[in-house]
Amino acid sequence: MPAPIEDYALLSDCRTAALVSKGGSVDWLCVPRFDSPSVFGALLGEPAHGRWSLRPTTPAQVTRSYLPDTFILVSRWETAEGVAEVQEFLSLHDERTHLVRRVVGISGVVDLETELRLHFDYARALPWVRQIGTDAEPALWATAGPDAVVVRGVRLNASDHAHVGTFTVAAGETVDLILSWFGSSQQTPQPIQVDRSLAVTRSWWQGWASGIQHEGSHRDSVTRSLLTLRALTHRDTGGIIAAATTSLPEDFGGSRNWDYRYVWLRDAALTLEVLITHGFLREAEHWRRWLLRAVAGEPHEVQIMYGIAGERDLQERELVSLPGYDGAAPVRIGNGAVSQYQGDVIGEVLVALEAARLAGVEETEFSWPLQRALIERVIAGAGRPDNGIWEIRGEPRWFTHSRVMMWAALDRGVRAVREHGMVGDAEKWAGVRDALRAEIEDRGIHQDGHFVQHYETDEVDASLLVLPQVGFCAADDQRMLRTVARMENTLMRDGLLLRYRAATGVDGLPGDEHPFVACSFWLVEQYAASGRTQDAESLMTRLCGFASDVGLLAEEYDPLERRQAGNTPQALSHLALVRAADALAGHAGRAAHRH
Repeated sequence: MPAPIEDYALLSDCRTAALVSKGGSVDWLCVPRFDSPSVFGALLGEPAHGRWSLRPTTPAQVTRSYLPDTFILVSRWETAEGVAEVQEFLSLHDERTHLVRRVVGISGVVDLETELRLHFDYARALPWVRQIGTDAEPALWATAGPDAVVVRGVRLNASDHAHVGTFTVAAGETVDLILSWFGSSQQTPQPIQVDRSLAVTRSWWQGWASGIQHEGSHRDSVTRSLLTLRALTHRDTGGIIAAATTSLPEDFGGSRNWDYRYVWLRDAALTLEVLITHGFLREAEHWRRWLLRAVAGEPHEVQIMYGIAGERDLQERELVSLPGYDGAAPVRIGNGAVSQYQGDVIGEVLVALEAARLAGVEETEFSWPLQRALIERVIAGAGRPDNGIWEIRGEPRWFTHSRVMMWAALDRGVRAVREHGMVGDAEKWAGVRDALRAEIEDRGIHQDGHFVQHYETDEVDASLLVLPQVGFCAADDQRMLRTVARMENTLMRDGLLLRYRAATGVDGLPGDEHPFVACSFWLVEQYAASGRTQDAESLMTRLCGFASDVGLLAEEYDPLERRQAGNTPQALSHLALVRAADALAGHAGRAAHRH
C-alpha cells in the first residue's frame, strides 16, 4: 500500500508536481500539467501502477528537509556502511519536465537500488521501452500514446514490468538520475546540465521567497505555506489549483474521494488575497488575467471552477484502472461540482479583487467591466438556493454563508463606485445588498441568537466563521460569539473543528469525514479577533504541529489516528494557516475589513 499521506513531500516546477514518500518512492507524477494523466500512480494503488523508488539496499535511517526556501528535497540516508544524500527536484531551468534525483556520497560507502515502473495514462497504458544509451551514458526510452520519457543516469535492466539498477556512491561522489518527459511525436531531448539546473531552480525559489513580507510569529510555517501556494500556481497560465492530487480519501476506505487538480474560483481568490497581503502583486495581476480569459462570455455562464488554462469541460469520471488509496474507491478525474450553483463564489472573487485594488493593482479596461458583470450575476441568482461552499451533493439549501458572500459581492461593488470612482449602479446594488442583510438577519439567525448553517435548520457550520472576516458583523458580536459556542459544543472532535455534522445528511453522501484543517485555522482567527488570544495561540501551535516533516498540510486531519487525510498539499489549509498567523499578529479581516 502507499505511504501515509503525511509521509509525502512535494516537488514542483509550477507546471506539475511529484509526490515523494519518506521511503524514497515517487508515487505520483502527472505530466506535463498538474491535471494531466499520471506517469506514476502508485499513490492510488500499488507499485505496479507506476512508481520510481530510490533507496539504500541495506537498512537505513532517513531524515528529510527542503533546502531553505525551496522545493528541492534533501533526504539523508544513514546506513551502517556510510551516509548518502538524495537531492531531488523538478527543474525550473527548462520548458520540459525534468525530474532530477542527485545522489551525493557524504561518508563511507552506500549501495543503492532504483526501481522504475512506468505505467502511463492513470495506469491504463504500459509503454514500449528500449535502451538508447551507451555503457558509459545509459538511457532508457519509453513511450505510449502522446507521452514519452527518457531516463538517464544508471543502467536499468528489465525485470518483469520494472527496470532495476544498482550503484554505489562513496564520500565525495555524485550520481545523477534524470527522468525527462516529452511529447511522443517530438525528438528525444538532450541531457540536461544538472549543476546548472540545480542552481537555477534553487535561485528561482529563493528569489521568490525573498519577497515574502511577514511580521509576526510562526514565520517558518508561513513561509512554507506561501511557497506551497506558489508551487500550486501554474507559472504560464496563472491558474491556482486547489491541491496536487486526486482522490485521496476524506474517509479512509470510503467514497469521499475527489479530484482537486483544478482552479476553484473561491480557493484561488482566497489564495490571491493571502499573496497580496504578503507582497506579491505580480501574482495578483497574473491571476486576474487568467480570470478574464476563463470567465469570458455571458455572466450566467460563469462556472465555480475551471481547468488550469480556463477549460470548462471537467466532466467527472470514475477510473477502474486505479484501485484507490489503500482501497478507497472510486478514483475520480474531473469534478461534478463544476455544474453546481454555489452562491458564495463571486463574493470571494470580488473580495479578492478589492484587495488587489487597495494594494495598488490598477483596473484595466476589462477588469472592472468583468466585476460589474459578476455583480449582475449575483443579483440574478439571489432568488435561488445553492450547493454552498462545501459543494453538497444533496438538495440545494439557503446557506447563510452563501447569502453573506452575496452580500459581500454587492458591498464591494458599492464601495468600488463610491470610494474608488468606478462606474456602476451603486444605488441598485446597495438596495439588493441591504435586502440581503435584512433577509439574513431575519432567517439566518436561530431564536437562541446564533447564526445557522442554512435557513431550515438550527445546525451551525464552520463556514460561518467567515462572516466577520468579510465585515458582515464584528468578531465579538454577540450573535457570532453564540455561534462559536455552538460550534464548540457540536462540531468539535478532539479539539478540532468539523465543517458540519455529516450525520444530518445535508451533504447527500455516505460515510463521515475528519476535522477540516482550514476550519480550525479560521477558528484561530476568530479567537484572536474576539480577544481569546491564549486560545488562539494554543490552537495555532497545535495545528502547525500537524504539518509533515517538510511542513505540508493535507485537507483534513484525523486526531485519533494522528494522520492527515484528503488531498495534499491543500491550498486552502495553507492559506488559512497564513491568515491565522496574520490574525495573531493583530491583522485579522479581509480587504477593506482588515485591521
